[in-house]
Amino acid sequence: MTVTRKILAWVLMLGCLGLLTACNTIEGMGKDVGSGGQHVEDAAKDVRQGL
Repeated sequence: MTVTRKILAWVLMLGCLGLLTACNTIEGMGKDVGSGGQHVEDAAKDVRQGL
């Protein structure tokens, strides 16, 4: 195996490890985005009812 392939293999393995550890972070971000979307929907309903 050439040095370039070894480096590429290590980068891929570390990248996969990073993705696996980011699952909790992404889940939390999804919840935050969902919560923000709910607030936008509620505000839109309030505006519509006020018209």
